[in-house]
Amino acid sequence: MAAISLSPDHAAEDRALGPVRRPSVLVAGTVLLICVPSRISDVSASGHITAADLGAGLIVAVMAVRLLGGDRSVAGRAWLPFGFALASFAVATVTASDVSASVIGFIRYSELFVLVPVAVAMAVRDLLDVFLVAGAIIAVTVVEGGVGVYQYLTKTGASYAGEYVRAVGTFGPEQVMALAALLGYGLVVTLALGFAMRGRARAGLLATAAFLPLPLGLTLSRGAWIATACAVLVLLVVANWRVAAGLVGVGALGFAVLTLTAGGADPASGTFDQRITSIASSGSAPDQSVLDRYALWHAATAIWADHPVLGVGLKDFADYRDSYASVALSAGSDVGDPTTGVGREPLLSAHNQYLMVLSEQGTVGILAFGTLLGTLAAGAVRRRESLLPPEGQRFLDLAAPALMVWTLVDFLYGDIGGGPSSVLLAVTLGLVARRGVVLPGPRPGGTP
Repeated sequence: MAAISLSPDHAAEDRALGPVRRPSVLVAGTVLLICVPSRISDVSASGHITAADLGAGLIVAVMAVRLLGGDRSVAGRAWLPFGFALASFAVATVTASDVSASVIGFIRYSELFVLVPVAVAMAVRDLLDVFLVAGAIIAVTVVEGGVGVYQYLTKTGASYAGEYVRAVGTFGPEQVMALAALLGYGLVVTLALGFAMRGRARAGLLATAAFLPLPLGLTLSRGAWIATACAVLVLLVVANWRVAAGLVGVGALGFAVLTLTAGGADPASGTFDQRITSIASSGSAPDQSVLDRYALWHAATAIWADHPVLGVGLKDFADYRDSYASVALSAGSDVGDPTTGVGREPLLSAHNQYLMVLSEQGTVGILAFGTLLGTLAAGAVRRRESLLPPEGQRFLDLAAPALMVWTLVDFLYGDIGGGPSSVLLAVTLGLVARRGVVLPGPRPGGTP
């Protein structure tokens, strides 16, 4: 792929392209807005706009103005996969049975997988930009993780097994996966920046990373646990494969001990132990949430079998679900907190991003979507010349492959969903694109 370069004189270029001299400040601010409660009581409804979405829109608008003003950082063939994905989203929208609903899906997919990642990749150009964005992610992760621990200790979280102990942060019980995703991404970013830094900064970041598995565990999200374990393993292998090999052995032993210990516990007496054992038993004795996922996956593949080329259209899976789902699918999942009580939330997505794309966008869509993810994954691990200062380049070298692994694994169990935390997915994809697609040229004097 063709390299993409920025103008060698960043200062002069910034003066010419508009009043926002450092767009990464907007990216960091958008990440901070993720903490703002979205007040979404019905995540199945369309058209939710959160504070983080507004921030993301501002980033896209500013970078579009800079592009029209002469910024050439997005020139080149390397951005073609983003264009293919955007075209695929458009085709799935205009061919949908309910075009008005699909337009909302088009906007959402374009935001998360094309517009915001490209804008973030354009905005992050030097070491200070890296620190601003990474620091904002770490700050939000620590704050939300602390809220999650408080919810568990005071039993003010989301409902699970008759108790309000599930950590959800400021996202609310209707978005039980949001905190888990934030903590997974945040742990990866914290570890990567910790390994990239030296001295007291490294010690502080690694200590912070050591705290984050606690609130992550309290989210009771099995998919996030698995995705985070895979991502951290990849990060450690890139950092030091010998250390990674030793930790894998310790981790496997610890998981075996936890599973055996929890397996002898009273099923009605615990929460964390039940989730641990259910990972091992998901194939032989799945619980209802796993059965629901199997039913949704079967429905998605059946929909694709009847609509193999272009699918049924963005946001249309829910309309076709009942015609294809088996009787094993329950009416919904229980959600609630001490304030709102417990209610039922309908299961209106495939809970697998790949199958969601396959059913709604067909073979054309999954090929475009897979090409985009494959391009980002290849760029995350491709060997390349170091153009940032050592700390910044080391951070991207460690974070990019781990972030992609987290996303690719998590998509096996979940989908993009709604709410402010999904904006973080777009920001992390932008960091990956910055490492693997954007190739800034050196400033005068050889300084990146």
